[in-house]
Amino acid sequence: MTFFYGTMGGMPSPFRVGAGSAAGLYISSLAILCIPAATAQGKWINLAPFPEPYEEMIGAAANGKMYVLSGSVSAPVWRAVGLVYEYDPAANKWTKRKPMALPAHHLSVAAYNNKIYVFGGFTGVPGGGAWIPINNAWEYDPANDSWKALAPMPVKRGAAVAAVAGERIYVIGGVTTPPDSKAPTIGPATAQRVLDTVEEYDLKSDTWRERASMPTPRNHTAAGVVDGKIYVIGGRIGAAFIAPSSNLSNVEAYDPRTDRWSGPLAKMPSGSSVLVTGVYDGQIYVAGGEFQDSTVQSTYSAFQAYNPATNTWRVLPPMVPSRHGVAGAILGNRFYAISGDVQSAGTGIEVSTPAATAFEFSK
Repeated sequence: MTFFYGTMGGMPSPFRVGAGSAAGLYISSLAILCIPAATAQGKWINLAPFPEPYEEMIGAAANGKMYVLSGSVSAPVWRAVGLVYEYDPAANKWTKRKPMALPAHHLSVAAYNNKIYVFGGFTGVPGGGAWIPINNAWEYDPANDSWKALAPMPVKRGAAVAAVAGERIYVIGGVTTPPDSKAPTIGPATAQRVLDTVEEYDLKSDTWRERASMPTPRNHTAAGVVDGKIYVIGGRIGAAFIAPSSNLSNVEAYDPRTDRWSGPLAKMPSGSSVLVTGVYDGQIYVAGGEFQDSTVQSTYSAFQAYNPATNTWRVLPPMVPSRHGVAGAILGNRFYAISGDVQSAGTGIEVSTPAATAFEFSK
């Protein structure tokens, strides 16, 4: 199934084509299973402020350190920054590292064996607001502060999500140009294709293969791996850009061992997109996000936990400040949430925050 974005009656509007409307029906029909915040064990703490705040940050943990990559500027035009910072929890200190080999935003990032893998994203058009989907793949070695090019993804896309299962990395969903388009870019008022695509990267052979498609095409989503299954949470449909798209609260699970999807599972208490996520003690933690309509441009402070074993959600103490495009990961007994924007995108002003916080789980 594929979603396209176009115009109807002169106004931007998302619409869907493909295998019927079953996905939309089950997304709206599933009840939320939720446990109140009283069961939460832990607290938010403040860390050393992030030195160069931007939106569309992304994070990963490796070698006992937290790494923050990418970043973008949206005013007056979109521009990928490509920065890399290392955070040392013991010293509570940030250190700037070698920048990305190819600056891009809306990346997919995964960590494996103390190395960080970066896939796709968008690059910008000089002087314009359009985004160019790319298929580049990179390995960043924090120990040597070095970048190495890998075999490119078969499909050019940004705003996808990456997850490690076994010795393979799965890149799921995202947005690219329509199949019949001759233009290399997407923009807020141009056609674009929201993907259900799943591609598997073999770390040993540096090769790709396509796997079973995701039931609900989506982008700006989150994922966590528990007991070998990849759980895809929230995100948006309709477009890569927040204004003409709709946020999701649904959850679907992919089992790489059988190449099959299951779901729908219990919905998020607060559906959102542009999320930060991490797995701790068999549960998937999700924070932040954004929402926008004709009257509101807002970010989420929601911090929620999904337990795959019981198919239930917990609502935890909120992340402060609220934001989207946050970099984060689980490192030790902390869920990190670094920088991001405190207001939804496309406002025409820079509202990035240096806030660096972590939810510290009780031991």
